[in-house]
Amino acid sequence: MATFKIGDALKQFVQTSKLKNGIRAAQIEEVWLEIMGTTIAKYTDKIYIFNQKLFIETSVGPLKNELGFQKLQIVARVNEKMGENIITDVVIK
Repeated sequence: MATFKIGDALKQFVQTSKLKNGIRAAQIEEVWLEIMGTTIAKYTDKIYIFNQKLFIETSVGPLKNELGFQKLQIVARVNEKMGENIITDVVIK
């Protein structure tokens, strides 16, 4: 029987698990303030990932408009911060 380090086993589990997107969304939420700044982070209601799309929910109309203009920058910032290409698109709700 092969031996694994617990960290390696957890990484393998996350890669094959359906929990992968939820864990990544939680990781993005942790660094969202750093990625987007105080004002945007304050008015972001929810963040989740589905089919490599980052869904951002906010109830502030002008913020939705501003985020719409920044989609490419958001994709680049998130992927850079996470160290891999996690998302390919952003959907503002």
